Amino acid sequence: MSSNTLIAFKNIVDQPLTSVNPAIISSNRINNVGDALESFVKDAYTGLLNSKLNQTQKDEKYSEIFSWLGNSSNPPDSLLRAGDGIEVKKIESLTSDIALNSSFPKNKLHSDDSRVAGGAKRAENWTERDIVYIIGTVFSQELSRLWFIYGDCYAASKETYERLIEVIGDGVRTIPDIEFHETNELAKIKKVDPLGITDMRVRGMWHIQNPSRLYSNLVTSSPQRQYYLLMREEKYQSFPEADRSSLDKLHVNGYSNSIIKIRNPDNPAQLMKARFIKYEI
Repeated sequence: MSSNTLIAFKNIVDQPLTSVNPAIISSNRINNVGDALESFVKDAYTGLLNSKLNQTQKDEKYSEIFSWLGNSSNPPDSLLRAGDGIEVKKIESLTSDIALNSSFPKNKLHSDDSRVAGGAKRAENWTERDIVYIIGTVFSQELSRLWFIYGDCYAASKETYERLIEVIGDGVRTIPDIEFHETNELAKIKKVDPLGITDMRVRGMWHIQNPSRLYSNLVTSSPQRQYYLLMREEKYQSFPEADRSSLDKLHVNGYSNSIIKIRNPDNPAQLMKARFIKYEI
């Protein structure tokens, strides 16, 4: 049994009014809704939206579809078996920026990236995977907007961000009479004070513009709910023909499936073919 983003999007079109019910996982309300959105996404990929299965039964289904179900510290949140990485982000505004914390935006997942979760690296034998960012705006347990956007339509190549990290880190390390330690962060400074009892961590906190702003010409704010999927056209063509056909043949109000041109994140002067699928109700 396998799944992919086309299957997940089709499942959502078939069950567009599914609520995002907060899971009783922590005492923090926002975290609960964030966890519930992740569960919604897992259910979409597994075909379990509005399912009556209990959590144990769902976990069995998840294990068939996912090789890795991650943690909140390092991307990805999940990894499809022999498929894409998935990173879920919950926001409370239709256009607010997306907090990525200490991990820079990723156009791809690389197994040699120290910021990728170790469990995801060990889950399967791989060196590079596509990543899809799934960004949901949730109000009172109801999804207002959900984006599926692939990293290579959104972020530049990793060298762009690594170069900045290297320059900043090298600059910090030029400070005299400071003891530095190796770290995945920008810098870690030991024994800052004369007693040698204070340490300092220098971290990068990354944000990226909401795709609803980056692609504002593609979105509509009037419907009750909006579901959007954006990927490069060659990625769309790489999916099984049956899954593409199931979306190509859909004829429902508010649904469209079209080829567009978008700017290349590594060189905005270049336009590239992309597949944009939307369902607005």
